[in-house]
This record gives sequence, C-alpha cells and structure tokens, in this order.
Amino acid sequence: MHLGVCYYPEQWPQDQWAGDARRMVELGISRVRIAEFAWGRMEPEPGRYTWAWLDSAIDVLAQAGLKVILGTPTATPPKWLVDLHPEILPVAQNGTRLNFGSRRHYDISSPVYREYCAQIVTAMVRRYGTHPAVIAWQTDNELGCHDTVPSYTGAARERFQDWLAVRYGEVAGLNAAWGNVFWSMEYRSFNEVGLPNLTPTDANPSHWLDFRRFMSSEVASFHALQGALIREGSPGRDLLHNFMGFFTSFDHYELAQTGLDVAAWDSYPLPRTEVLWFDETDKHRWARSGHPDIPAFNHDLYRGVGRGRMWVMEQQVGPVNWAPHNPVPKAGMARLWTWEAFAHGAELVSYFRWRQAPFAQEQMHSGINAPDDRLTAGGYEIGRVAAELADFDRTAVGWTGPAQVAVLFDYPADWMVQIQRHGADFDYQKIVFEWYSCLRAMGLDVDILPVSADLTGYRLVLAPTLPVVPESLVAQIKAGDAHWLFGPRTGSKTPDFAIPATLPPGPLQSVLALRVAQSESLRPSLRPRVTLDGVEGQGLCWRDHVEAGEGVEVEARFDDGVPALVRSGRVRLATACFDPVLLRAVIARSVREAGIDVVSLPDGVRLRRLGRVCFAFNYGDEVWHAAVPDGTRFLLGGAELGAAEVAAWVETS
Repeated sequence: MHLGVCYYPEQWPQDQWAGDARRMVELGISRVRIAEFAWGRMEPEPGRYTWAWLDSAIDVLAQAGLKVILGTPTATPPKWLVDLHPEILPVAQNGTRLNFGSRRHYDISSPVYREYCAQIVTAMVRRYGTHPAVIAWQTDNELGCHDTVPSYTGAARERFQDWLAVRYGEVAGLNAAWGNVFWSMEYRSFNEVGLPNLTPTDANPSHWLDFRRFMSSEVASFHALQGALIREGSPGRDLLHNFMGFFTSFDHYELAQTGLDVAAWDSYPLPRTEVLWFDETDKHRWARSGHPDIPAFNHDLYRGVGRGRMWVMEQQVGPVNWAPHNPVPKAGMARLWTWEAFAHGAELVSYFRWRQAPFAQEQMHSGINAPDDRLTAGGYEIGRVAAELADFDRTAVGWTGPAQVAVLFDYPADWMVQIQRHGADFDYQKIVFEWYSCLRAMGLDVDILPVSADLTGYRLVLAPTLPVVPESLVAQIKAGDAHWLFGPRTGSKTPDFAIPATLPPGPLQSVLALRVAQSESLRPSLRPRVTLDGVEGQGLCWRDHVEAGEGVEVEARFDDGVPALVRSGRVRLATACFDPVLLRAVIARSVREAGIDVVSLPDGVRLRRLGRVCFAFNYGDEVWHAAVPDGTRFLLGGAELGAAEVAAWVETS
C-alpha cells in the first residue's frame, strides 16, 4: 500500500525540485513517476542526448528517499523527428493525417518510428537501468488514447498484409474465412488486401475483425519491443503500462502476455461518469463522487490483466479538464478512491499530478498542489490517507484468495459488437458493467477474467454476452461444478465472424440444448414484459428467440410467449437485456443457487474484502450502519458510515 505521484521536473525551475521532493515525503508519498513526456528534453536533436537535467532530477528525488518509476517518452515524439520523418504521423479512419502539436502523434505500425523508439529507450536504459532509485518502468503512456489505434497508414496496410499471410497461409483460406464470394470481394493475393476504412457502405465484418486483431497485436509488439530492452538493461525492475478505464481498442490480455509485471491504470471517476452511457439522472447523482462501480470495475479488470498485480498510476485528485463537465469532487472522495483501490488489491495509488500546470493543454487539470504551490483539498485528503496507512495493521489482512464469482470480459467480443452492432443501443461494455454492478450491489467480491482463464474453484461464472464461445470454455463447464449464467448474443458467431452452422449458441449447445431461431434488436418503444420471482420487468435493447430442446427448462417467458430465461442443469441463458430491477432478479437467482450469501446494501454503499478485512465505501449521501457483531475490531472508521466515508474491520468468520 504505497502512495505515489506523477511529477514533471522538466516543467519547473530546477531550484524548486528539492523542495518538491521534501514536501512529497512529508505528505507521505514514496513513489514518483517521471519522464514519460520528456523526449524533446532528453534528445533535443537527433542523436544528441542531454541527460544532466534528468540525472539531477532522479538524484534529488532519491536523496529525499523517493523511489522512481521511469516512463519511456514514446507518446510524444519531438518536432525534429516529425520533420525528419513525416511518414510517422498517424492517419485517422476518415483518411486525415494528424499533425504535430499535442501528443500520440505517431503511427504504431511505422518501422521508422519503432527504430527511433528503440534508440531512445536503449539510451535511457543504459543511463538509468541500474540506478538504485529506479524501481519500475512504464512503457509509453495510455497506448491508443485519442483514437490513435487503429491506424490507417501505408505502413499499417503493409504490415497487415504480412500478418494475414502468416494467419492464413494461402489467400484462398482468407477468401473462404471472410466469405469474400459475397459482393465479389475475392482477392488474388494478400498484396491486394487494403484497410477496411473509406468504403461506400459497410466493409466486410470479418475484414474489420482481423484488422482489429492485427492492430491489437501491433500494440502488444510495440510494448514488447520496449519491454525487451528494459528487461535486458534494467533487471529486477517492474515493467508496466498505464491502461485506461473502459478502453478496448486493443486486447490488454494479449499485451500482458508479451511481458508485463504489473497492470496499472488511470482512474478518473468523475469525468468517466460524464462520458459513459448513464442517463442524466445518474450523471447528476454521481457528479461529485463518480458512479460507485466505475473504479471498482477497472480495479478488478486490471487485477485480472496483471495476473494479480495492479497499480493505479494516475488517480484523480480534483476537477479535471477533459469531460463535458468537470465538477469538484465531494469532500472525502480522493481518500475514498484511494482506500477502495487498496481494498481491490492495488499495491500503489499514484496521483495525477504533483502541481497543477498553469500553462498548455492541461492547465485546468488539478493536482495535489495548486499553481501557487498550496495544497488543494484533495492534497489534504492524501495527507490523511498517509497518516492512516502509517497506523493501518497490514498483518490483519491475511491471505487473499479468489472471489466466489467471476465475470468474463472479452476484448474481441466488444470489437464484434462494435463492428456489427445491429442495435444502436447494444453496448458490450455497458452490458458487462450492468451485470457487474448488480453483483456489487449484493455485497459480492468479483474477479474479472479472460475467457481463457482457469475458472476452477469459482461457484458462479457470468458471461453477460459472449459472441464466440471457445470449446475450451465448454470443457470447463462440463468438468467443473460451478453455476453459469450467459447473456444474449452468446455463441452467435464463429471466430471468423460468421453464424454457426448449428445456429447460436454454437458450441454451448452441448450443455444447453437450444437454438436461436432469430434475433431482434428492440427499439425503445418495444419492451416485452416478464415476471421472475415476483419481480416484473421488461426486455430492452436485444432479444434472442430461442427454441428449447431436450432437458432445457424455460424458467420465465415474456408476455408474448418468447422464452426469457432458460436453464439446463447448472447452465442458464438470459435471452435478452433486462431493465435493472429484472436483471438483478435474474442474477440473484443464479447467486442463490450457487450457494453464495449476499448482503442487503443501500444504493451507493459497496463492500470489498481483502483477506480477512472487509472494507465499506459510502458513495451516497445517507448514513449507513454496518451490521457487525459487538466487539468488532475496526481498522478504519466505525460502524456508522457517513457520506464519502470509509470503514474497514476484521471479519471473524
């Protein structure tokens, strides 16, 4: 449980650095991330390095007792590099070439750019790889941010063609997999295959899917290029990347497999609430706290990406600059977000940033200190967290094992939905989040895992929607004793993006004997009704019309007779998206039958267990009283939990 901060020494006078470092330590900070945007200061001209300022910055931080996380500066290539090689600039989906003047102005597929990246990373590693204060390296910064992945350059096209040749071997295989006989789209060679943008109407969905797979592999290989250089020259240091919340342009599990010690992510609960799918009522309600499941969802997702190791590399402290509206957080939220991250297994919470910049693009983005160097309200809360951490009994936590419930999250599933949404309001991430949120409202801990994960030991596994069902997953269903709940569109596609020969749910039919005869996307005015366990609700957005086979029980039907919930043994399928009340009833039935106890929580209160310690977080405005036995040992707070408050106690059973 370490506290950190993002610091930019190149942006401040050098005579200020020592005072900054001293004040960081006094506040309780022990880790500092630097250098991820400073390429122009490190290499102001091709091949001419100026290390003196960075040498001094690292030494000043080290002398104060701080440990350093070095970021490779490849998110911001300097002007001289763009002028020397304008071909490294990215091209957007609409064919527009993007310019220098902000960040992420590079094509991840450019071999020229990769060569220059390797040079700067190699130079940094040679200089600082064995420095005792350097404990970790971050590759680049927020890969793919600002819609810079996928990239639509000539270099991307050439590498895509090579990737396809490796994948299919013969172009006939590609033509068959993509169904290119349709609309006379057949290719004679891989060199004829272009990128799927700028077509008069929809491009082939299989073309799009393979392009998304290719671009995901490009991101992974770009990270791997840097990671290999860091591993060689800086052994024993953690290697990480700072991912973003609700971001699926590439498969994060794939990147992690190329070499990643820690999955870090950047947590901005308020602006994320503003830009996601929530209606105006929810956006208003959670405007100053963030939706209570936004941080938790990403903590659990990235803990899975990092195979148990997760950091928060950028934690919001106050109002930011990039959402449509940027309110000041409710008093206490910076502290709450920090403790919640630790409760979900974060080893480090690092705040963005040490001092608010009074210049350039992010001058309206607050930090621990205001531009006049006084602590902000969030800065004072960080000091409180540091004091609490000093007294927190970590020995009370004990061993932390897996949760009882797992939710499957699949990046290609999101790509498929985006490519062929079929219903304007069908949003993969929204559906997964709503299912997750139901579990959290029941007081349950959740692990978010890839489809390829070993799910042995879980009592309940949920797949809110899973277009491609791998045979390996079906094998786990047959071999295990867990309960399973699948959502609509499950098993609706093959890996080549075609309808299965036996119709959906494809391979799942061997454990759930039914066929989806037809599917419909429901306009907002079409809301078929259904009742389950005394709860009446509606189907929304999407509905699969299923025909149940032998051994399949229809547990609920819509008012027009179409099955809404079916099961066979331990496997259930929800055929539609449901309104929140009905969705909770559906999930609650599976939770009960899996033998999992739930807690009745008011809206806005969430629990999370870390070993033997149970944490409670109140995002709401009403006081909540924890139902704990007399004599319960509290490590934080008490049984009465006010707005934006945190409590933690040792569970005895």
